[in-house]
Amino acid sequence: MSAPNIVNVQTITGTLAVQQVTTSATAIVTNSSSSSQVYKVNTLTISNVGASAATITVDVYRSSTPYRISYNVSVPVNATFTPIDRTAMLYLNEGDVLRLTASAANILEATCSYEVIS
Repeated sequence: MSAPNIVNVQTITGTLAVQQVTTSATAIVTNSSSSSQVYKVNTLTISNVGASAATITVDVYRSSTPYRISYNVSVPVNATFTPIDRTAMLYLNEGDVLRLTASAANILEATCSYEVIS
């Protein structure tokens, strides 16, 4: 199937995904390959809630290849990094996965606000 024409949509559903970031590339948002939907990622915020700095890598995984949005960006203690916001949002096509990888487990927390368009 193909993603819908976003000019003639039937529904837009706002969604929030949250997770603790680990040292393995882990999906925070997945648009399955046969969804007939497009996902509009509005914001992705990474917060450091640990006692030491950690780095974050954010990528879009498509056709077995990671395409990095940010790579090994340091997030200081008690700070927040926003790699995706309303001025630099992105669309996830069918089969795309937005993934996160940290340098240390459970130090970084992520929130991702996105819309499912069909």
